[in-house]
Amino acid sequence: MARFAVGTANAEAGIRSDGVIPVSRRPGGEALSIPVIVLNGKHDGPVLWIDGAIHGDEPEGPLAIHKLVAEVDVTRLRGTIVAVPVLNVAAFEAQQRGNPFDGFTYDMNRIYPGREDGYPSERVAWAHFKEMDEKADLLIAIHSGGAHSYLAQAQFYNATDEGLELAKAMGPGWDLILKPLGSKGSPPAAMAEKNKGAITVELGGLCATMPTDFHRNGDVLKTSFLNVLRHYDMIDGEAHYAPRWHLGAQRTVLANTGGFFVPEPEVQYRTPTAAGTRIARVVDLYGTVLQEIVAPCDGQIFGMRTLPCVYQGDWACFFGEIHESIEGQ
Repeated sequence: MARFAVGTANAEAGIRSDGVIPVSRRPGGEALSIPVIVLNGKHDGPVLWIDGAIHGDEPEGPLAIHKLVAEVDVTRLRGTIVAVPVLNVAAFEAQQRGNPFDGFTYDMNRIYPGREDGYPSERVAWAHFKEMDEKADLLIAIHSGGAHSYLAQAQFYNATDEGLELAKAMGPGWDLILKPLGSKGSPPAAMAEKNKGAITVELGGLCATMPTDFHRNGDVLKTSFLNVLRHYDMIDGEAHYAPRWHLGAQRTVLANTGGFFVPEPEVQYRTPTAAGTRIARVVDLYGTVLQEIVAPCDGQIFGMRTLPCVYQGDWACFFGEIHESIEGQ
């Protein structure tokens, strides 16, 4: 393997190098940049790029990346891992979904790849895109429910054969594979334009950052990424797969009135749920039921609101509508 560089991270074969992708200058004079970790293997193989925290309130990404790179022996790695623990540093520092000082392009996962001469978040996205576009063969974007919800082991692939293969490589527990939410605006969508495989994986939320739950989710992600590395023969060992994959699309269930959101206590994530099953209620502050929220079709709940205050039109539940189930390996 030759030397591999991303931004200021410059790794010889068999070496880890930490650096940054430079972006711009902060008002106070400090540099605004994107942290990057490069593990450059000694032998040829694909370049797997892993992004964390494009949404600043989703800490599972940096945790899982730190766990992964601590476990991979770079001297035995085939190919290269490029890990970005926090893509949207300004949002991460503010503990918000987007940069609070950018009112025009707040959500970086909707405006990617941005613009070189654009608004603040667009410039960060563009700096990341310039490095990733030519160097990455595969992309995993790590997401969670952040401050507003909890999401349980679902993934979106970027409508390429390569993306579907990558989704299947995540292994047991990642059997809900959904179509992309859009053809533009995100790093996986940018990868699709070059017919490169990319997935968005969803697991966690700020309601699950107590130590045990937080580390459990980080370990689940790390274990799945190791399975991906085995699938693509980047590390030794046998990859394992889900016994069956459920392919479908997301259905977003909205609240039709404002009030106090109360989920049903027996609701279960990632289990078969029949159309019409009550998921939650919206009640007024006297306890009167204003709306019963029900499953829109047969499928699986994979995301549930965790904020109790709900406005009319707020989302209440992410639901996976299953279109096809296929046998795994």
